[in-house]
Amino acid sequence: MRYVKYVVLGVVDALAVHGLVVLGGQRSWWMFAALLLGTVAVNAVYLSRRAVPAKYLAPGVVLLLVYQVYVVLYTGYAAFTNYGDGHNGTKQDAVSAILAGSEVRVPGVPSRPIKVIEKDGRLGFQVGAAVQEGWRPLAYAEIVARQREVTALRVPSAGGSLRTADGMTAALYRSTLRHDARTDTITDTATGTVYRDSGRGTFAAGERELSPGWKVFVGPENFTAVLTNADIRGPFLGVLAWTFVFAGLSVALSFGFGLVLALVLDGYRVYRTLLVFPYAFPAFMAALLWQGLLNPDHGFVNEVLLGGAHVPWLSDPWLAKVSVLAVNVWIGFPYMFLICTGALQAIPPALSEAAQVDGAGPWRVLRRIKLPLLLASTAPVLVATFAFNFNNFNVIYMLTGGGPRDPRAPIDVGSTDLLISLVYKLAFGGSSRNYGLACAVSILIFAVIAAVSLAGFRRTRRLEAAA
Repeated sequence: MRYVKYVVLGVVDALAVHGLVVLGGQRSWWMFAALLLGTVAVNAVYLSRRAVPAKYLAPGVVLLLVYQVYVVLYTGYAAFTNYGDGHNGTKQDAVSAILAGSEVRVPGVPSRPIKVIEKDGRLGFQVGAAVQEGWRPLAYAEIVARQREVTALRVPSAGGSLRTADGMTAALYRSTLRHDARTDTITDTATGTVYRDSGRGTFAAGERELSPGWKVFVGPENFTAVLTNADIRGPFLGVLAWTFVFAGLSVALSFGFGLVLALVLDGYRVYRTLLVFPYAFPAFMAALLWQGLLNPDHGFVNEVLLGGAHVPWLSDPWLAKVSVLAVNVWIGFPYMFLICTGALQAIPPALSEAAQVDGAGPWRVLRRIKLPLLLASTAPVLVATFAFNFNNFNVIYMLTGGGPRDPRAPIDVGSTDLLISLVYKLAFGGSSRNYGLACAVSILIFAVIAAVSLAGFRRTRRLEAAA
């Protein structure tokens, strides 16, 4: 086992050294320092004979830091930036992209024959017969396989840069823009227009901006935009209200059906087993199945149950809300059924028998004795289920994709979108991705869920005290 430990540590250290080299080349010094300290700490723990508890805790702590703490901190950082399409990289990257994008072919300069050469994965051009040491010419098949890299390649040359479209000849290109590092401006040599740093991650001249820009700190702008920007405020508040309704009704209906079935089927083991099947089926697969069942043209519900009716279950705004709610309840009620069954069986029978001796009927026993005790034990589960349904991305995305889309909304938002699916669309949907705004909405979701959970747990303590 000792040798196995050394082999595993050797592999970990080798990967860490590779990561340190990459981070050093990218000048990401804080990540370099974090990886270095983490590697030293792991070696110190596993090479020591005394730190026995730490050896068991270290893997969990590392995974927690990487997959939870880092993600949360980076989300918080991105929420205060303009990170998104057109603002992904650094200022230096933006300048290079702007100059490359404005290049035009130099008139009157003929194309020259070249060969595409490669060394350690990097591409270049060979002009003339001399081959540089360590470089090898690419075969035609390799050029075709790497066509996108070849056509995007720019090789600096006197008066501009060489670019190729066929991998055999290259033409001289020159940018119509010129960057002055001393004044930090970009000048259009054709018109004389001067673009200056706008302070918002772009070079601008009046209302005209050059693209791409770069990532900069914008403060609480993303948070205020949610409430002050008319294009975002209306859709956001509508989605927020529907998210509360969806989560609340999902919990209430699932708990209600689960409780009723737990009371009615008490003692019927076969039926109770059958009711668990929807819970055992993966939720995303169940949503896809219901998407087919609710298809308006050839779905089972319309064709068989409704005799060929054409009911737009997923394309009408209100019917789509009812559909996603019904499907979510169908998926969730078996879980509540199991919870209620267990909680009811945990109530001492002597309490019900004593109430019946005192003349209480079944309804009064349920309302005065069983239900308060049941709520006291299941309240934390209800709070957790509310938080889960508040972020129930699977059912919405698989069943309706958040649609049907609201044509009046200036952003991509649909009638069944929850906040979490709206975040997904802001970050990854459409043609303009706004990661900073999506991160800000994510933090708002966290704040809402934290407030609701805190209020729910306080209510739970009161129920426990009353019980």
